[in-house]
Amino acid sequence: MIKASGSVGGNYIEANESLGKKDFLMRIRISRKEAKESAYWLRLIQETNSLKNADDAQSLIQEANEWKFFSSILEKSK
Repeated sequence: MIKASGSVGGNYIEANESLGKKDFLMRIRISRKEAKESAYWLRLIQETNSLKNADDAQSLIQEANEWKFFSSILEKSK
């Protein structure tokens, strides 16, 4: 979970420092993929555990589901 969520930000930073358009698009795609993976793990944790802080978990899932932001960047960059 930490690896996937950390990779989102790391690759986004790398995209902004990219060597060219192809590199930028690859990093954004990786960020989107890792964000989707983070959302998956968060949903799995939420569904298999009775969490005292379910509202916090839902907030994190909502944030992870904002990977559509990366899809929007990809569309506009083509």
